[in-house]
Amino acid sequence: MRHIAIVGSGPAGYYTAEAAQKQFGDGVRVDIFDLLPVPYGLIRTGVAPDHQSIKAVSRRYEKTALSDNVRFVGNVAVGTDVTIPELRELYDAVVLATGAPKDRPMDIPGAELANVFGSAAFVGWYNGHPEFADLDPDLSGHSAVVIGMGNVALDVARILAKTPREFEGSDIVGHALEALKASSIQRIVILGRRGPHQIMMTPKELGELGELERAAPHVDPRDLPEQAEDAILEPGLRKSVNLVRAFAAIPEHIRAEKRIAIEFDFCAQPVALIGRDKVEAIEVERTEVVAGRAKGTGETYHIPASLVVSCIGYRTTPIPDVPFDERAGRFANDEGRILPGLYCVGWARRGPSGTIGTNKPDGFSVAGKIQEDIDNGALGPGTKAGRPGFDALAQARGLEVVTFRDWKKIEEAEEKAARDGAPREKFVDIEAMIRARR
Repeated sequence: MRHIAIVGSGPAGYYTAEAAQKQFGDGVRVDIFDLLPVPYGLIRTGVAPDHQSIKAVSRRYEKTALSDNVRFVGNVAVGTDVTIPELRELYDAVVLATGAPKDRPMDIPGAELANVFGSAAFVGWYNGHPEFADLDPDLSGHSAVVIGMGNVALDVARILAKTPREFEGSDIVGHALEALKASSIQRIVILGRRGPHQIMMTPKELGELGELERAAPHVDPRDLPEQAEDAILEPGLRKSVNLVRAFAAIPEHIRAEKRIAIEFDFCAQPVALIGRDKVEAIEVERTEVVAGRAKGTGETYHIPASLVVSCIGYRTTPIPDVPFDERAGRFANDEGRILPGLYCVGWARRGPSGTIGTNKPDGFSVAGKIQEDIDNGALGPGTKAGRPGFDALAQARGLEVVTFRDWKKIEEAEEKAARDGAPREKFVDIEAMIRARR
């Protein structure tokens, strides 16, 4: 019997568990560890609350989770409650699937001002992540700036612009919904260092901006390249650029009917945040795109900003006893191998790139590498203690482990607490989750 520990219960973790089942059949036992008492990682706390169809992928993970040879081990902090060396002693293979949950910092003056947030924190706030439930952003100002040209920036802008009615059917948490109902924001600027041909926004998410009840996208036609240049773009990006061109063509009288303007400011990079205690404006430098890279021109201007959300990327959280690549912001690895018997998948392996589905081949790849290492004798004879060994350790340390059946009780309580039209009202406090499962 082979024993595998997977650290992280998001898509990368569950795809790896599924791959291990297919690779080893009944000859494997998989324990999936998570810091939180609830599974699914960014499916729960990262995917936008109004994108319920994307969150539905968790049903596939539930099928894996309810298998006899896969177990969810929630409410366990790997690195403190149990160390990586201890897991490596107990399990034949340890796979880190922890994602990249921390914001890449903005290295500009003023980044420490109040009401300046990274997207991991801000998205975690409206998605009910316990770490960010108390964020309490001030939405009483009129102008928000969202830094970044990817789908996360679109999510943040869309959430800030929606009416309460447009959140029907979503699982946005109550504290965020109430704050957004009282919001005074009238202008949202999406700031990007490069031009329309370099955006990382997909057509579906970009198109949603054109369907909002009280907000309209604004694009300055002067920011658009010559239309003939679109021919060199790959099809998906070309569709996105076509939408940007459509936004530029929206008649002014149509835009004027909307209370909120969502303005795209291309070829503009932030150089400083301005304010005394709280952010009041952002200083921006005009750029030009040279060989696909943004190059500053020296021309600067100011944009009023009572709220700033930086959506410029994420970093993996280091874990003691695991080699870490500081520059790349992920675990140091060779195609998923870190140390003998220690592997990584998903964003923890390759950095924050790709979609949810990109993690599936990652999981199957690392399962294949584990098989290779078993075949060449690198992982020993298969006599490690595995699950029973961890259970003894957890009991000795008084750890309150949450199982998948416990999670189903938490989920049931969240569904019962849902407001009208919502699928659930998430617990945003870990102790409340624990009480619900009892």
